[in-house]
Amino acid sequence: MATYLDHNATTPMAPEVLEAMLPYLRGPYANASSLHRLGRASRDAIEAARAEVAELLGAQPSQVIWTSGGTEANNLAIKGVMHDGGRLLYAATEHPAVMECAESLSDARTQVEAIGVDEGGLIDLDRLRAQLAQSPVTLVSVMAANNETGVIQDVAGLARAVHADAEALFHVDAVQAAGKMAVDVQRMGADLLTVSSHKLYGPKGVGALLRTAPVDLWPLHHGGAQEGGLRGGTENVAAIVGFGAAARLAQTRLDARTVHLQRLRERFEAGLAAIPGVTHFAAQSLRLPNTVQMALQGWAGETLLMALDRQGFCVSSGSACAIGHGAPSHVLVAMGVPDALAIGAIRISFGEANTDDDVDRLLAALTGLARQGAR
Repeated sequence: MATYLDHNATTPMAPEVLEAMLPYLRGPYANASSLHRLGRASRDAIEAARAEVAELLGAQPSQVIWTSGGTEANNLAIKGVMHDGGRLLYAATEHPAVMECAESLSDARTQVEAIGVDEGGLIDLDRLRAQLAQSPVTLVSVMAANNETGVIQDVAGLARAVHADAEALFHVDAVQAAGKMAVDVQRMGADLLTVSSHKLYGPKGVGALLRTAPVDLWPLHHGGAQEGGLRGGTENVAAIVGFGAAARLAQTRLDARTVHLQRLRERFEAGLAAIPGVTHFAAQSLRLPNTVQMALQGWAGETLLMALDRQGFCVSSGSACAIGHGAPSHVLVAMGVPDALAIGAIRISFGEANTDDDVDRLLAALTGLARQGAR
């Protein structure tokens, strides 16, 4: 049986989440926009889930806009704000859902710029302020925690600078952060914030964009009045209910989950230090409790991934949304890591069900591969 160590790509659905969804897969099947009693039952379920997601994130239910996931929520935030052009800044280590969305807008009306990071993957506040001062800024987009390295940004400090220095809007991609660390949209200072269900033990295919400021968003989808006219289309009631259940679980389990994941990560990192030829990326930065990105001397990342797969370990060689490009991680390149080293990176991301034995067996496998030499 495979040992799953790729929880930043997706998490298994919690049994409690499936249990909450089943009645809406079997029973109340009506369109939530219908006015009859079955339609109202579906609407009530959606609104209850909206309240649960809002509570996890320190928001109001009215601020939650349902989407199909983090990618759509990021696109709605960025394209929704930038539809009239302007100047857009995003961190150079962003997920492709932000980076590629931003770059797609670059034209005569829209100026798009990356914000550099230091060798630890952190945005330097003084450098950001200098960039903000160059010309008016419409939107700044920064992820709370990086999907590859796990590096956590000081988003509250960045938000204060963006609001005070540029009077611009601030978007936070919290897809990797939610469920692994405390996320409070108000304390973060985010005008817009993105989350996704399947990163916190909920179903795939549902996410949300939180809008805490009176931001005039241009919808990506037209053809219905759902979500205040911002996301036309019949809602996936069962998935939304599952997201609500996952948010409720995340809130009640967050402290215990964090302690467990941090302990596994520290056990793994202590073992890594004894393996020759290991490079541990962003090791000195504040990171998510479950995430380690590393390279093993002489091994290409995808070759190492497949070698571990043959031994029953499921890990990643980077963002699941960027696999197959054959290029080094843009996150590591932005941090100044040489291409030859960056292309060897793999990511291990622990989850609730992982154990000390999983960690020890993975360390033994990596030790054996290190002894085999270059590949």
